[in-house]
Amino acid sequence: MLAELPETEADGAIAAIYSEIRQLWAVPYVSSLQRHLASKPGWLEWSWAALAPAFRSGAAQTAGWRAATAVDVGALPSLSPGDLAGLGVDLAGAGRIEEICAGFVRVAPVNLMFAGLLRRLLDGERPGGSGWPNSTWTPPEMLPALPAMVDMTALTVEARDALLRLGTDVGGVPFVPGLYRMLAHWPAYAAHLADQLPPLFGAPETAAARSVLLDGIDGAVKVLFETLPAIPAQPPAPSVADHDAVRAALDTYRRTSPEMVVFGRLVAEALPPTEAWSHEGSR
Repeated sequence: MLAELPETEADGAIAAIYSEIRQLWAVPYVSSLQRHLASKPGWLEWSWAALAPAFRSGAAQTAGWRAATAVDVGALPSLSPGDLAGLGVDLAGAGRIEEICAGFVRVAPVNLMFAGLLRRLLDGERPGGSGWPNSTWTPPEMLPALPAMVDMTALTVEARDALLRLGTDVGGVPFVPGLYRMLAHWPAYAAHLADQLPPLFGAPETAAARSVLLDGIDGAVKVLFETLPAIPAQPPAPSVADHDAVRAALDTYRRTSPEMVVFGRLVAEALPPTEAWSHEGSR
């Protein structure tokens, strides 16, 4: 897996950035993108100093969420309460799965905005806009706390193999998106998804949805970058020796973040409505 600095181990400036990201993304965790940058000396601090104005204003989040609403994700076969029970998921578990999906559908477009803006900095571009001096944006209500991502080394061989089928790799290193690492708390359900989702990863309809989302993100990134103010002198820029590694990570998120929107919605929309559980119990 990509190196990360866990939230529980963050302190000082990084802990403060993590806290602000949780507030501005309106989710109770920090994504692996920022945790990965934090594992490289100076990268999260510099990136956040440069890009934070776009997120404190809400302009980046609003643009990302707007781009995501234009995506047609199709549908998976619907699951009944009985189907889920056979996969080890009860009513409470179904609610938790829905919350997990909602978190990633909310976060992924914002991370795409973050990655797109950061990529322009890596390309040598430097902003010099006026910023958003009169912004009064308020983040949406925070989503509920989500379960921790499973430790892949603690899984059974079968469960780990199922998760790896839902992942990708970065330079030969396995990378499993956080959505699936949380859903792995229900191993049989995760194995079901490992059968259902991989055939869609390369499907034309998935490619079309990804393209629509990325086109919207790229257009918004261009506009926002022109508005960003100049990068502060402190903290200093991190080592250029890490540029290729950071670029590779951004490439990974550009592939996987659209999938979090597409497959997060697919998974959530395949769940039975709450009232279906009452009907199932009355039979």
